[in-house]
Amino acid sequence: MPEIVLTDGGMGQELVRRSSSPPTPLWSGLVLMQEPDLVRDLHAEFIRAGARVITINAYAATPERLAREGAEDLFETLQRRAIDLAVEAREAAAEDDVLIAGCLSPLFGSYHPELTIPFEETLAIYRRIVAEQAGRVDLMLCETMASAEEARAAAIAASESGRPVWMAWTLADDPGPPRLRSGESLATASAALAGIELAARLVNCSRPETVDAALADLVALGGTVGAYANAFPDVGDLKHGGTVDVLGVRDDLGPAQYAQAAVGWVAGGAAIVGGCCEVGPPHIAALRDRLIEAGYTPVAALRD
Repeated sequence: MPEIVLTDGGMGQELVRRSSSPPTPLWSGLVLMQEPDLVRDLHAEFIRAGARVITINAYAATPERLAREGAEDLFETLQRRAIDLAVEAREAAAEDDVLIAGCLSPLFGSYHPELTIPFEETLAIYRRIVAEQAGRVDLMLCETMASAEEARAAAIAASESGRPVWMAWTLADDPGPPRLRSGESLATASAALAGIELAARLVNCSRPETVDAALADLVALGGTVGAYANAFPDVGDLKHGGTVDVLGVRDDLGPAQYAQAAVGWVAGGAAIVGGCCEVGPPHIAALRDRLIEAGYTPVAALRD
């Protein structure tokens, strides 16, 4: 049976719904300290739903975001806690084939490629993050990369870990040819990573319709490709330093509809599928079931 890597869904929005605290710019970081059981339990739910790869909840725990909120001294603590909780969830699930992905996220915030610092400084920060994660994760995921330059810095740092590297770009949801939110094409973004060994190229945190339009371009890059979309109506309202409660959720992307879209990406050449923001455990469970019905075997890693 053909194998497909099935990943988890989005942690952040689901944690906002489950948390007893209102969202803040550091919501997904502070919940690691204040309500760790929520994080552990959500990882475990994704595993039970069929995810064979889970990503640590360190998306907001970058030095730049923490410094902006006066909490940079929490960096190492939050990174360790994020890994601890993912490991505990995997152990509790007693699933030997589940892999844990590290997380290299946009340093300043999602969807804003215009927020940049010099390349060497960006690279140094990503290396600092990798140093905290690499020894305890199975692969490094560079995700929601909105520009070729930030993606290159993340990929260089990730490749130095000795772990497999997945690169996931976020795409503009506007009409027109597929492109990163910076305006660069997928071909340009991929060319910027020349000389860096990648285990997979993906698109993430874009509308499913955007993934549909970009899939052929992604497959044309060669190698293993994948996709995991969000279920936001629009991300335009999320400003730098803002909180995710300003974003809504589509009412036409329930578990069945999302699973149908994702199985379509598999038919189009994707070997890795999962979900991003507003895609919860029920969506992943529905996707698992659809994959199995279609004759695929969900796995943690593809065999050579």
